[in-house]
Amino acid sequence: MARRRRGLPVNGVLLLDKPGGLSSNQALQRVRHLFQAQKAGHTGTLDPMATGLLPVCFGEATKFSAHLLEADKVYRTRIVLGVVTDTGDAQGEVLERRDAPRLTEAQVEAVLEGFRGEIDQVPPMVSALKHQGRRLYELAREGKTVARAARRVTVYDARLLGLDEGCFDLEVRCSKGTYIRTLAEDIGKVLGCGAHISALRRLATGPFGAAAGMHDLETLEALPGQFEREAQLLPVDVLVDHLPRLEVDDEAAGRLTHGQSARVESGALGEGETTRLYLDATFLGLGKVTGSQEVAPRRLLNTATD
Repeated sequence: MARRRRGLPVNGVLLLDKPGGLSSNQALQRVRHLFQAQKAGHTGTLDPMATGLLPVCFGEATKFSAHLLEADKVYRTRIVLGVVTDTGDAQGEVLERRDAPRLTEAQVEAVLEGFRGEIDQVPPMVSALKHQGRRLYELAREGKTVARAARRVTVYDARLLGLDEGCFDLEVRCSKGTYIRTLAEDIGKVLGCGAHISALRRLATGPFGAAAGMHDLETLEALPGQFEREAQLLPVDVLVDHLPRLEVDDEAAGRLTHGQSARVESGALGEGETTRLYLDATFLGLGKVTGSQEVAPRRLLNTATD
């Protein structure tokens, strides 16, 4: 007999404002404990030093979390010139110090232009990527370094926010897999003085940003009870809101939820297209158009959830 999962069947998405000093997993476990949730997962790692948006998926929402893992991100960071560390951030050991050049905004912009668009990055040793089954950061803690292949990423924009002596602030909009610490190190190499980041905050991931309403741990902990906490959650289908919506009737919903294809009014949807499925206002999950006026179940909820 299957073991019963401990906790409450919480479903939805929390936009957590992760504090500095906690790993993404530590923040996740605190939130999961707070909500007494049976199942939870986050959608993209933030370093312990970093703060900002960490979407947490509860219950049925975890089925659709991959849509955020693939999403573009927006970060705000401070780049310190003249100091190279072994981690690329202020928490690492200093490897080298050089005189930081006095730069004008025009000089910084000229350098940034070379990092806009598609670029190649070598992932840092402190990343969560795996080498022979182990996370790179685990190897780094043991003082080990392994060869890493460069990866192609896209920096859609790198906007200069402010320039001080020896440092400047950037807002970076980029594709998944972009490492801001590596971007800072590479900028430092072009400037000939080295660099690292002293602050990093994620402002947005996919369709979610600060305007959508992030919640910090202290505010969540201060709420009086479970009802008030669950009221802060977004519905499961916000994760797939970018997909076309398809309404189905009772008969089609019954077939789909039993793993069978169903005839529907698919309208302008093309064969092979993925769609959100709804019975009235209830989100059922995702389907795939398999032919004219026919859809097959792709990923459905175990239980109906708003």
